[in-house]
Amino acid sequence: MLSNLLVVLPIFALILTGFVARRSGALGPTATREVNRFVVYLALPAMLFSIMAKADPREIWQPDFIIAFTAGCALVFGATLWVRKRQGCHLADAAIDGLNASYPNTGFMGFPLVLAVVGSSAMGATMIATILTACVLFAVAIVLIECALQTGSRRRDILAKTALALVKNPLLVAPALGAAMMASGLSLPETLDSYLALLGGAASPCALVALGLFLADNANAARAEVPVSNSRVQAVLVALKLVVQPAITWVIAVPILALPTGVAHLAVLLAALPTGTGPFMLAEFYQREALLTSRVVLTTTVLSVASLSLYLSIAG
Repeated sequence: MLSNLLVVLPIFALILTGFVARRSGALGPTATREVNRFVVYLALPAMLFSIMAKADPREIWQPDFIIAFTAGCALVFGATLWVRKRQGCHLADAAIDGLNASYPNTGFMGFPLVLAVVGSSAMGATMIATILTACVLFAVAIVLIECALQTGSRRRDILAKTALALVKNPLLVAPALGAAMMASGLSLPETLDSYLALLGGAASPCALVALGLFLADNANAARAEVPVSNSRVQAVLVALKLVVQPAITWVIAVPILALPTGVAHLAVLLAALPTGTGPFMLAEFYQREALLTSRVVLTTTVLSVASLSLYLSIAG
């Protein structure tokens, strides 16, 4: 297990670097927002475009992997939503709790971890998982929240608003343009390829530092006193994210779909990632469950040092 810990340690060291830089004052109060915007609007789209434009279509279209990963997210999200609604939770809060339990941090942590553990051959599948998480799952949650909070709005207006947000999402636009480039059969000009390599190369380290900045900004809120009932909900959400979701994904990938070992391993590894920052951004925007969400993101990220190392040692 020590060797597996050494594999993931540089990734968490970068998160710690961002955390320390923010807490020490080396980076100011606007750093989190600006570094995050750099990753989301520039570096990560450049990497996604480059991966898609130069990919072999067989690396992208992996229906069995897509089914296993998507089913794991969907089942945990749906079950959490249903249970929280049964407990009397508002639909908007239940949707955010569903994200807390099922939204793996594929964009910020997935790429560097998969590159270290599996290699560059898995970047295409990781990109698909990021699109499914950051776009599809996120869109479903937004529609549910909007339906819950804007009961007087027409469903068509809500869906149009969500569709517009997706069309403007750089994490969806970049791979779509890359797919068009791949379909054209053209090669990227050498200068453009070098530019994308430089800009996209900053995505993983900056994303991890941005995550550390985010955790530092929300550490005080995460330590705040919360009701016992909320602490129980937090514990359940953490367990769902770090244990239940990868377990369900494994059941779908191995006994049910009988996927090749490498494909199943990749699906479970991505499902085992901690909760991403997306749910907190949504919770803060709508002023719903922000404190609980920040605690879940922080707790799952810290505990994932051990959980990911344990999974890697089990998976061999």
